[in-house]
Amino acid sequence: MTVVRTASAKSKPPAAGGGPAVRRRRPANARQDRSSARREAILAAALEEFSSQGFAATRLDDVAKRAGVAKGTIYLHFRDKESLFQELIRTMLTPLVGSIEALRDADIPMRALADQIVELFVREVFLTRRKDVIRLMISEGRRFPKLAEFYYREVLERIMGALRVLLQRAAARGEVPAAIAQFPQIVVAPGLVAILWSGLFDRFEPIDVRAMMKAHVDLLFSPRSAA
Repeated sequence: MTVVRTASAKSKPPAAGGGPAVRRRRPANARQDRSSARREAILAAALEEFSSQGFAATRLDDVAKRAGVAKGTIYLHFRDKESLFQELIRTMLTPLVGSIEALRDADIPMRALADQIVELFVREVFLTRRKDVIRLMISEGRRFPKLAEFYYREVLERIMGALRVLLQRAAARGEVPAAIAQFPQIVVAPGLVAILWSGLFDRFEPIDVRAMMKAHVDLLFSPRSAA
């Protein structure tokens, strides 16, 4: 009789919905969701504070207040203000960098790739809050060299590397002068001009960034440029 009762207990089917194991996972998932939501709120608040106050003047107390969390909660996710800013760069710009790197293996004329890059910049940078992060680096990078180095390693070096490969291939096909391949900064320069202009002078003379960048592409990649 004892053996029968033991076998019966072991073969008892699990409760509907997955049994106790599922119920144990739900609180953990809920905690993880709340933690992720707080982290996103902190990053969003940090973007607002950094954009309006600059890196130096931004206080974590103000970030916490804007995010609706205790200041100590920030330290559960980020070591200090610098690491918070670095994660803001990584979170907002890494997907864009990946998109540009993905174009590196595209075997199509450079002019067509340049048009894609223009559209990518306008859609994913200029018309979004990403341009605020870039503007912050332009204004704050000189004062905070560690942030500038981080931005260079995580963003600029990768973008310049991808563009250099594309331009070298285009130069080998005779599509562009070889000198342009040495300086991929020439290709992205109008984007930086557009970001600076929009922050300083847009209220006086709004700029059509797409038209300006397409004009730049015409200058660089028209047939006479490759002659």
